[in-house]
Amino acid sequence: MTTAAKVSRHLVDPQLQPLLEMMPETELTVEYLPQMRASAMTFPASPESVAKVIQFERTVPGPNGAPDVPVRCYRPKDAAGPLPCIFHIHGGGYIGGSAAQMEASHVELSLALTCAIVSVDYRLAPEAAYPAAVEDCYAALAWLHAEPTVAGVDTARLGVMGESAGGGLAAALALLVRDRGEYAFSFQHLVYPMLDDRTSAEGAADPHPYAGEFIWTHSSNRFGWRSLLGAEPGGADVSPYAAPARAPDLAGLPPTFIMAGALDLFLEEDMDYARRLTRAGVPVELHVYPGGVHAFDFVPGLEISEQARRDSLASLRRAMRASLP
Repeated sequence: MTTAAKVSRHLVDPQLQPLLEMMPETELTVEYLPQMRASAMTFPASPESVAKVIQFERTVPGPNGAPDVPVRCYRPKDAAGPLPCIFHIHGGGYIGGSAAQMEASHVELSLALTCAIVSVDYRLAPEAAYPAAVEDCYAALAWLHAEPTVAGVDTARLGVMGESAGGGLAAALALLVRDRGEYAFSFQHLVYPMLDDRTSAEGAADPHPYAGEFIWTHSSNRFGWRSLLGAEPGGADVSPYAAPARAPDLAGLPPTFIMAGALDLFLEEDMDYARRLTRAGVPVELHVYPGGVHAFDFVPGLEISEQARRDSLASLRRAMRASLP
């Protein structure tokens, strides 16, 4: 089906319409993965911003019996002492992406919030299926707590953040941290998180008639979940540390920010997660952007993307202020 024929086209924000014309429609397959990963867009920071930030890479001990985990760290050059920290997990459908591709966002966030950023390059599926990614993230978190002075981090003011699959991993990591009881997050910041394998399972009940036609589709979603789980999505025994929407109890999770576009495939699973969090006594801030497709906020200069960025930044600033002793 062509882009013009899709039923939700008229609902897309007018400023996003040219983007849809530029985006090729591809079928994700194992054979196509190398090309997808090689052609992924990188968003470099401006030289002026880079000059104001200390950034470095480390390779930290991985999970027991697994490879070490690369992390990228950022902090403003003129900031002194231990800083509040965003523990960031990149997106990419569990099958792609990297911390390096998020450099511009990390640099700008670090400067805007006077905070540290620690971003994890977890192992990707299908080469490394669940639980590789979430355990890599947990191992990087353990390193951060063991050696907070390396990145200049105040671990008492530490939140987890991610976009798309990174948002799903952030939510999964928050559950794992809660249940293992070794560490704690001050907040979780979930940007159109990929939370529920059942959304695109074969025979899924009552799919949204307008969501998921652009950028990240049901077909892509099935491939991503199949790659992560090593099985078809929608099965009976999927762990909540793989698909956080499967968690039976959300009590005890940190204050949560969730945002999604109204046409994003993840809209309803994100809204339902927000609803369940509120019923579990977790403070929640939820934003839904009319006309927004998946990853709409990555397009700078548009009214809808700039509004989402302002909302996200304001929430992060409030979360860091609330975490002060």
